[in-house]
Amino acid sequence: MSATSPRFASSILPLLLGAALGLAGCAVQAPAPAPAPPSVSDAPRGTAEPRAKAPLLPSMLFPGEAERFVGWRCTPAQDLVTATTEKELRLWSAHGAYRLEPAVVASGSRYQQGELSVWTKGDEALVESPRGRLDCRQDIALAALGRDDHPGVMFLGRGNEPGWSVKLAHDVPELTLSLDYGERVVTLPYRLTTLDNGEGRVILASGQAARPFNLRIEAKACFDDMSGQPWPARVTLDLNGRQYRGCGQGIAP
Repeated sequence: MSATSPRFASSILPLLLGAALGLAGCAVQAPAPAPAPPSVSDAPRGTAEPRAKAPLLPSMLFPGEAERFVGWRCTPAQDLVTATTEKELRLWSAHGAYRLEPAVVASGSRYQQGELSVWTKGDEALVESPRGRLDCRQDIALAALGRDDHPGVMFLGRGNEPGWSVKLAHDVPELTLSLDYGERVVTLPYRLTTLDNGEGRVILASGQAARPFNLRIEAKACFDDMSGQPWPARVTLDLNGRQYRGCGQGIAP
């Protein structure tokens, strides 16, 4: 399917003291009382408190300008996810997420970030890093989610058994949970507890004490455990003593 990751003075007004001298002698006049701050009823009509804004999520939770995600099955055993354009290759593994720039190569396409390089040709890829070498073959591809199909959604995560999903609103810190194959749907406010753009990690907690939950989003390769579709984020939801695991993707405006 960024992108990790999320992305919250006072002034002292001087008192003015006035002094007046009477003809019969010197006397200091008491200062006039400061005007009281306006009450709620004194506020201009139509004025409302500004709504909180949704945090910006790490870029590596998003596909960038890529139109699809590609899953790779590699030897030694490891699964990778990529999203590629002419400008960059975004790579997700079990260890984290990386952004590689194009490099010169005689044939195929090659991308590099420091000592990490990815060479692709057709449905094969060679990944080299200080950790070793991976020989990979392309598996399932998945079209990246877009705002047209999911209006108002900044991030979508979902899982199976039972089917569930979570949608983060793009404008305010609210999320919608759909549980038990859509039989239970609730929209709740959330608060940001962790935002690590470098690691592509976000942790959210409930904004209502009566309805606690924790939602963890990490930019790491994720594969749907039923369809095998590749995603750029792992999602873990802790709710009512139960843990839900799934995959997800940030959705650009």
